[in-house]
Amino acid sequence: MAPPPGGPPLHPPLSGTPLVLATVALSLATFMNVLDTTIANVSLTPIAGDLGVSPSQGTWVITSFAVSNAVSVPLTGWLTQRLGALRLFLISTSLFTVASLLCGLSRSLEMLLVFRIMQGLVSGPMIPLCQTLLLQAYPREKAGMALAFWAMTTTIAPVMGPILGGWLTDNWSWPWIFYINIPVGLASVWLTAVVLRGRETPTRLASIDYVGLVLLVVWVGATQIMLDRGKELDWFNSGEIIVLALVAGIGFVFFLIWELTEAHPVVDLSLFRLRNFTAGSLALSLGYATFFGILVLIPMWLQRFQGYTATWAGLVTAPIGLLALVLSPLIGRLLGRVDPRWFATLSFCVFVVCMLWRATFSPDVDAGTIAATHLLQGVAMAAFFLPLTAIILSGLEPQRIPAASGLFNFMRLMAGAFAASIWTTMWENGAIRHHAVLTEALTPASAATTQAVHGAQALGLSPTQAYAQINQTVTTQAYMLSILDMFTLAAALFAALIALVWLARPSRPGK
Repeated sequence: MAPPPGGPPLHPPLSGTPLVLATVALSLATFMNVLDTTIANVSLTPIAGDLGVSPSQGTWVITSFAVSNAVSVPLTGWLTQRLGALRLFLISTSLFTVASLLCGLSRSLEMLLVFRIMQGLVSGPMIPLCQTLLLQAYPREKAGMALAFWAMTTTIAPVMGPILGGWLTDNWSWPWIFYINIPVGLASVWLTAVVLRGRETPTRLASIDYVGLVLLVVWVGATQIMLDRGKELDWFNSGEIIVLALVAGIGFVFFLIWELTEAHPVVDLSLFRLRNFTAGSLALSLGYATFFGILVLIPMWLQRFQGYTATWAGLVTAPIGLLALVLSPLIGRLLGRVDPRWFATLSFCVFVVCMLWRATFSPDVDAGTIAATHLLQGVAMAAFFLPLTAIILSGLEPQRIPAASGLFNFMRLMAGAFAASIWTTMWENGAIRHHAVLTEALTPASAATTQAVHGAQALGLSPTQAYAQINQTVTTQAYMLSILDMFTLAAALFAALIALVWLARPSRPGK
């Protein structure tokens, strides 16, 4: 049995070198896991070309991992009860390393998808268990510091993914985006097994909710495929998308009904009865969705309309990790004395400032200004994951932390999946509207159009080429105006989330 709330910990906390080694080992696993959510993004074109498939088919490399990862995350609580947190972490990290090797060795799209699904399935418990094992290793009064190290890795890894993926693909080959996991995974498993030996959590025979598991797979899978294919098939003008939406919606309703009435549910929805968990999870998920949506849009805009390469698009976004790396430990130390809601409020306020700053961009914005907004956003990231995680887990019994961590990480992953598609679609639809407005005055009879055509013809272009050039200029301006709209919308959303944070009532610092 787990200790009651406020009772003695399952194992005495570590100190000195063992604590440092445990932190490094668990942080390596977290970094490796989160890195794989973005490292393949800039490598899709080389992968598709090498395997002889279309770029649209290449996106399944990302989708297959996202679907299987999202499905396995909520199973963390049940698997931890059956196997123990330490044993499950070692198994998951070992299999993740093996799957990474197999992904790199794949010579067809089918092989790669199978191993990416395997990689996603075994990776689900890794991040929640990193949190659980870190909290066990640190004294209770230093729990904020434990979460700070976890937050540092989850903040930096998504930013490093595109940079590292682009560099490895350009200078080596795409399999190396998977091979890089092998030494990291082996080091994490060995260190964890040595340092945390004998610190296993209690286990018990818990029945598996097969119906809930199948319903979870159905509605999550249908949702992710719908999001992945929606833009390509013009969303609800396609019969396939309508069918997927119906399957996802009906599956989700049946999943909720079943899980709320099942004695041993695969996902513990009773956690939503807790005020801190509900408010914190919603704030984190919606905030992450907004952040991730912008994180997807900026590199696309830079590469398509500002002339950036994939590597340089990653480099100008990289400064987001600098201040996050410096400030996360400081916030971790202060978290025991300062209400985490104030840190979360600071995060959302800085997000608002960053988005409003970006809303002032012009087409000739320089790389330094873009990088500066990401440098400032590092402050927001440092105060985002850690305090909100502390709010979510506040007041939870130790035995419920794995299930709670798995559930809110599942919500975060699904929010990111929704955001990637929804924000991209909104950006493109906004560009279409702006394009229509901008072209209203561009008629053959207008003086501006005539002057532009004559200027292009003076450079040796034909009338058709001149009009094509004008259209390209208008398109660039339309996408520029649309992304400015998205920055303004993001600022409004972040501002609204401040109120949601203050609906929580976390335990008082030091209590």
